[in-house]
Amino acid sequence: MAVGGVNASHSLGLDIAFGIYSVYYSRAMSDRNAALRALIEHRFPDATPVTHRTAEPVATGISALDGILPGHGLPRGRLTVWMPQGGATAVLRAACNTTVAQGERAVWIDGLGTVAGPFLEEGTILVRPKTRKHGLRGAEELLRCGGFALVVIAGIEPEGTETVRLSRAAREGGGALVTLTSHASMASLRMTSKILRETYRWRKTPFGDPAEAQEVMLRVRAFSLGWNKSADFPVRVIPYDVRDSLEAGLVDRRGVR
Repeated sequence: MAVGGVNASHSLGLDIAFGIYSVYYSRAMSDRNAALRALIEHRFPDATPVTHRTAEPVATGISALDGILPGHGLPRGRLTVWMPQGGATAVLRAACNTTVAQGERAVWIDGLGTVAGPFLEEGTILVRPKTRKHGLRGAEELLRCGGFALVVIAGIEPEGTETVRLSRAAREGGGALVTLTSHASMASLRMTSKILRETYRWRKTPFGDPAEAQEVMLRVRAFSLGWNKSADFPVRVIPYDVRDSLEAGLVDRRGVR
């Protein structure tokens, strides 16, 4: 049957063919777009929003800080760079303790060998590599194995391809990686912190003079793609006295007659 000079069955066939072509075309474009996004995330992990396709973040245990972080915690599978100053070590120590308290694993890689035993509570693994190369290799393996929710690298500043390898290992293993470094390349999240010196709270002597710092305020700022927030919160000042005796409960009586 002809309608308006065009065969109806022929017109119906064209419509079906066009519909099938449209479906295949849109599916092919969707696959190409997905492949392109995956390639960008692989080659440039800092080019995608920090909350894009990430699991539940690693909470630091400090509510004021978690409130300014994308997803309310340190992003899993991503690199976070924290400038090594202004109380960063104290905050990350709290994050490690919180991670362990929640039933997950945390590891602290101490490249300079400056972390004392009492600094970290029981449960956080402390690694003291002999060389910089050993530290980076160890961090890469710990990240890739997927058994650690939080990996902190201090005293070793990865550069260039080292940062790329660590970022990819974090992505494969799904753990949160935080490096204390001034090199922010490839980072999905950048953090800075500052001690507000005028906010120190002191324990005073009987004469009213300052004797020992007890608390101070920190100002932390988080930067990411389309993200810029800051928060002020107090942290305790905990002194760590160096002891020469083998056990904390024993008095060092060497030299006493």
